[in-house]
Amino acid sequence: MRLFQLHQTQSGLQPPSINSAVSALRFFFTVTLDRPDLARRLTVVPYPRRIPAVLSVEEVRLLLQAASAPKYKAAFATAYGAGLRVSEVVALKIGDIDSKRMLLRVERGKGGKDRHAMLSPPLLELLRAWWREGRRRNLLLPGGWLFPGRDPVEPLSARQLCRVVRAAAQAAGINKRVSPHTLRHSFATHLLEQGVDIRVIQTLLGHAKLDTTALYTRVANATIRAVTSPLDRLAPLIEERPRPEA
Repeated sequence: MRLFQLHQTQSGLQPPSINSAVSALRFFFTVTLDRPDLARRLTVVPYPRRIPAVLSVEEVRLLLQAASAPKYKAAFATAYGAGLRVSEVVALKIGDIDSKRMLLRVERGKGGKDRHAMLSPPLLELLRAWWREGRRRNLLLPGGWLFPGRDPVEPLSARQLCRVVRAAAQAAGINKRVSPHTLRHSFATHLLEQGVDIRVIQTLLGHAKLDTTALYTRVANATIRAVTSPLDRLAPLIEERPRPEA
């Protein structure tokens, strides 16, 4: 097992991939073989958690304006306005929109869990505009995918959505590495900067652990700027020197 992990490291495999293999092998040894003593020899590789890239409100507006089609504009707005993962955006169906309760139903999100996401009035208007356009072009099937692929029977792929987000960011002149997940990061960060309770944000994002949501406190610049430094409470540290008499 040690040789296997050394081989992974020497092959240039990144820590997340190595740790995924460790989790799978631990299950194999402890559950399948009933040999927990072997699992103790597996080593998890620590790695630093980088702060996510976040767009400003103005950059989000520019990105939406640069969307190449109404379908993509609605998909971008859904990722940002509801804080959904890219896999959750492309898996939405028309029937998942609950305009009466102003909710989006997310089925089988991360961990196979269902949840509800927020549906704001501006997002609902964008989705309705896309629905009218999609029905006019016979792209939306009754009870089908909200964001269909080239074949309306199949949903838009996550890879294709990533490509169009990058293209829109380039067209908008945004010099950041942007992906659909960047819009989800921006959703959480902007809510935190607005003063929304972090536990509410945790529920909206579908995070199992609060520690995962707490990562956004490191990039919420408005929140950081709003904190009064203890240094501000001290007396002035720079004494003004008297001006020489004329």
